[in-house]
Amino acid sequence: MKKRALGFWEIWNMSFGFLGIQFGFALQGGFMSRIFQTLGAEKDAIPLLWIAAPLTGLLVQPIIGYLSDKTWSAKWGRRRPYFLIGAILSSLALFFVPHSPALWVAAGFLWILDASINVSMEPFRALVADKLPESQRSYGFVIQTLIIGIGTWVASNLPWLVSQLGVSNEAASGVVPMSVKIAFAIGAFVFLVSILYTVFTTTEYPPEDMEAFKKEKAKKNQFIPDILNNIGNMPLTMKKLGVIQFFSWFAFFTMWSMANPALTEHVFNTPAPVESAYDMTNAVQAEAFNVANTAFQESSNAVGSAMGIYGLSSMAFALLLTFYTSKRRINRKFVHMASLVVGGLGFLLMNYTSPENLKWCFVLIGFAWGSILSMPYAMLSSSVDPNKMGMFMGIFNMFIVIPQIIAALGGINFVSGLLGDEAIHAMTIAGLSLIIAGLCNLLITNKNAITYQTEDI
Repeated sequence: MKKRALGFWEIWNMSFGFLGIQFGFALQGGFMSRIFQTLGAEKDAIPLLWIAAPLTGLLVQPIIGYLSDKTWSAKWGRRRPYFLIGAILSSLALFFVPHSPALWVAAGFLWILDASINVSMEPFRALVADKLPESQRSYGFVIQTLIIGIGTWVASNLPWLVSQLGVSNEAASGVVPMSVKIAFAIGAFVFLVSILYTVFTTTEYPPEDMEAFKKEKAKKNQFIPDILNNIGNMPLTMKKLGVIQFFSWFAFFTMWSMANPALTEHVFNTPAPVESAYDMTNAVQAEAFNVANTAFQESSNAVGSAMGIYGLSSMAFALLLTFYTSKRRINRKFVHMASLVVGGLGFLLMNYTSPENLKWCFVLIGFAWGSILSMPYAMLSSSVDPNKMGMFMGIFNMFIVIPQIIAALGGINFVSGLLGDEAIHAMTIAGLSLIIAGLCNLLITNKNAITYQTEDI
């Protein structure tokens, strides 16, 4: 099927739901460790508490990709039903997670939240490949990245903004501050509304051969054999991209899980107080704990706001690429390599920065994030069977979640422990991992993946 080139606003509409998805991911990435610490988690235990995120992605995304490939409704299309189901479940989980009364409840809500976000997210990647001709795919994924950058920046600043409007950032021991609860409620609302916008403003192409599609759908479910067969026969370029993804996502999982303890401790000198270290029956000791806890909560807001900067710089990076790729081809390989190396330097500089200059580290990290969200998918979409796009996008997610699982199961603690006990060493490991990921782009040799060759945009 020859697909027509779409205009900016058509691509914007079909990608707008990613604003809500990124609200969910940014609130989760920026403040979940803070919630865990508030509920009493030790910093060494935090990566393991995060294991819900990659495990649900590993299970959910291939399943949703497979099912959406085999779905068609004249009214709702192929991918949009999954957007909607995921949005409803994610919004409910986002609202309730900061109200968790205990650590195990918060960890449970993270499972539900991440599974639900994955239900919505995977079909969005496939939708770009479904709707756009090959020549527009870099452009499409870059616009998606632009929207993700907006969502990251706004959502990461929500607790700070809410507290600036007068909502309390103080709370009793073991209680999440009201500023965080309201921020998550706003995120839940934005998630649902943005997905609904895409659902009602976007149409989808029907299967090219409807009769063949119906016959394939009527066959006995071969989900597991199909998945295993496609894993075994994935294109060589996809495997090479998997190596890049491994080191890229190890770095970013390390940031999401450990940035708050690392930066509140090393940059702001306000580590989370341990209640057992204080005699809470003594008024002076109790007051000292409250002062230390309030300082930790305020510096956590500052860390969250600084993290939001990587969304802003990724948005600027995506905007530049949007203008460029709307008229010209780019060398995806070298763009991705340079962006990852620059992001790695941003992590390494955290060892030497001050609270005032922390934002510049995240500016550099934003270039890597903007590229991670667009270039690998653009290279992949030019290297796989378009009739199995949803499944391959889901399988490709394995290269995202496996490094996160390894990191959560002790990878971060082991590797950073080689440098010392301080939490900031986790950011050093993230930087080195991202630089390695950048250099691994030299493995990519498929010319069609590097820059689409057949036609100009």
